[in-house]
Amino acid sequence: MAGDDDIDTKQEEPDRQARINCFSCRHFFITHDRHFPYGCRAAGFRSRAMPSEEVYASSGMPCLLFDEKDKTR
Repeated sequence: MAGDDDIDTKQEEPDRQARINCFSCRHFFITHDRHFPYGCRAAGFRSRAMPSEEVYASSGMPCLLFDEKDKTR
């Protein structure tokens, strides 16, 4: 049924979004602008919410530009 597919998709959304942590991405930065505090260098925008959340809200897909930071520190 088409209705069942919609329910399954909605249940998966928080799980998919939870996997992307912008703080672990090399493209993420803090803008120090109180109106748009977060930014993504790869996508070229600043946002009030986490960039990965904005990407998901506008495209329905998880962020494809995520690139994990090196953990050599």
